[in-house]
Amino acid sequence: MNNKLNVLIIEDDVSINDIEKRVLEKNGFGVIQAYSGSEGLLNCQSRKEEIDIIIMDLFLPGIDGYELLPQIKDILDVPVIVVSAISDIVDKVKLLDAGANDYITKPFDNKELLARIGVQARISQVSKLDNKAENMENVLRYRDLELFPETFDVFVCGKELILTKYEFKILELFLKNQKRIFSKPDIYEIIWGEIYTGDDRTISVHISNIRKKIGEFSDEPYIDTIWGIGFRLSK
Repeated sequence: MNNKLNVLIIEDDVSINDIEKRVLEKNGFGVIQAYSGSEGLLNCQSRKEEIDIIIMDLFLPGIDGYELLPQIKDILDVPVIVVSAISDIVDKVKLLDAGANDYITKPFDNKELLARIGVQARISQVSKLDNKAENMENVLRYRDLELFPETFDVFVCGKELILTKYEFKILELFLKNQKRIFSKPDIYEIIWGEIYTGDDRTISVHISNIRKKIGEFSDEPYIDTIWGIGFRLSK
């Protein structure tokens, strides 16, 4: 699912750092290692073009994670996953408010680490495409459909559609990626920002609602079901 994405690991425990490196490299990621907050910050400054995702421990020598996180966010617009033994919900909320994209509690399973990295990688990839599309044009068009990302307005055949937050985001995702087929896990992880757990009904209901609302003003199909794969804009 990645084109050699590079992960910066900031972890002072050498054995954990090396285990994470082996797991990531085995699954096709490039890895940059740092063993202190200061070294991690230096990598962010000197190698920022190479870094796609960051995994960082919270308690680090040099600069601790609480201080390091906002400094990283000032330098790089990449997902940051915090890994720590702290399980208190207040601390998790504090880190998320400070800019962390996700939080994993130690000890963790390597499969969970990969799953969470995968979610952030997909969200980041789509976000970059979104920014590119928005810079090119402030309105997204497909057939008789117009979507305005900045004002959250949607029109079909000149008639306004009243969409929920998630219906809007799903339709926007399709319009910004008009040739791509999205699976249900893709849609769920990109739109909701969480690991997909197999709840097919959530996606199906939202797609059905979008179709019904468009269908009130147009007989044209706008979203196709690709059986066994997912959904895409109709050809």
